[in-house]
Amino acid sequence: MSLNLHPMVNVAVKAARSAGSIINRASLDRDAVRISQKGANDFVTEIDQAAEQVIIDTLLGAYPGHAILAEESGRTQGSYDSEYVWIIDPLDGTTNFIHGLPVYCVSIALAVRGKVEHAVVYDPTRNDLFTATKGRGAYLNERRIRVSKRTMLKDSLISTGFPFRPGDDFETYLRMMGEVMQRTHGLRRPGSAALDLAYVAAGYTEGFFETGLQPWDVAAGSLLVTEAGGLVGNFTGEPDFLEQRELVAGTPRVYGQLVGILSKYSKFASTEQKMDVAAGRGTLSVNGGEAADDAA
Repeated sequence: MSLNLHPMVNVAVKAARSAGSIINRASLDRDAVRISQKGANDFVTEIDQAAEQVIIDTLLGAYPGHAILAEESGRTQGSYDSEYVWIIDPLDGTTNFIHGLPVYCVSIALAVRGKVEHAVVYDPTRNDLFTATKGRGAYLNERRIRVSKRTMLKDSLISTGFPFRPGDDFETYLRMMGEVMQRTHGLRRPGSAALDLAYVAAGYTEGFFETGLQPWDVAAGSLLVTEAGGLVGNFTGEPDFLEQRELVAGTPRVYGQLVGILSKYSKFASTEQKMDVAAGRGTLSVNGGEAADDAA
């Protein structure tokens, strides 16, 4: 049965597949790809730029009055003041792509008056197409997807992203990661936040958390998660996360347990919580944290 996609999603799918074709062709001869450095450990390739341009051309060809927010070109194309904003990451997982590790994707979302309404995440190496429209569910290759049924953090597989920029608070992140790691079935770092979120939506993992993320990293994936029955927010559990550079997602029960661990590491944490983190205090009891959540 063919899925009846929203017309705007159909255009985004066309754009994502066109970008995926560019990425797949380039992956056959990665040594020929020109690479530039945006910052320490932060790279952009000519493939990111070519993929982004074909996405923008496709979207603006269909909707010339819409605005664009893209990783490489920012807001330089499209109508600046439209209430329709396409949020684009043409190649999420550039470092993986450069090394030939096949974990990367194209991420396209449409926000209407600041709220994400449509989402496409396309993995060109597997030809996996994730789509969602607000209120109409999330799909993988036209099959409805739901988050995992697991409810306990100790039974859950959680994904994350490591800090990699100078100035990132590595010590705090290691402490945070250690707290989560001891309470889970496993912790993974695949290297593409958009795919990490898509995998939570598909039930492959039970949760995801990371700091330092930009709107184009999480816009599409976050809608996939919520439309698949999961929850997304900042580390204190607030839903207004898109530009806050900290995000946690998961099945409803696992999300609650992750927030219980991560909230004190949030930039929105109370002064007392931040002092506890600085002093290495405030670690939750494993059983206590999960039992309390289970009783909720």
